Amino acid sequence: MMQTLGATLEDIGPGRTRIAAPIAPHVLQQQGFAHAAVSFAIGDTAAGYAALTTLPEGAEVVTAEMKIHLLSPAVGERLVAEGRVLRPGRRIVTVAADVFAEGAAHSGGRKHVATLLGTMVPVDG
Repeated sequence: MMQTLGATLEDIGPGRTRIAAPIAPHVLQQQGFAHAAVSFAIGDTAAGYAALTTLPEGAEVVTAEMKIHLLSPAVGERLVAEGRVLRPGRRIVTVAADVFAEGAAHSGGRKHVATLLGTMVPVDG
């Protein structure tokens, strides 16, 4: 999925990650905004990788639940998802992610377009 979106992992640290994806023509919805599925996909992935940073090497996670709040149309050159761990655990990791649209549409800055909150379940790798 991340390859299809052209997404890249830009930063990773203890309990946090950042993933970016271009707002390309093939991911636009009917009104010309990036489809909400793009925000969800990179937000979920950023949150999942953040969860992985709190687990032993070789562990994997699957999303048990994820909620998204769409705050503003995703317009610009790219979307950036910043995932973080809210509460690490052995059985459930509570995570969040914020998604921002960046580019000229925001005077070179960024606009908060979505917030995700969910839980990840560690599984054997």
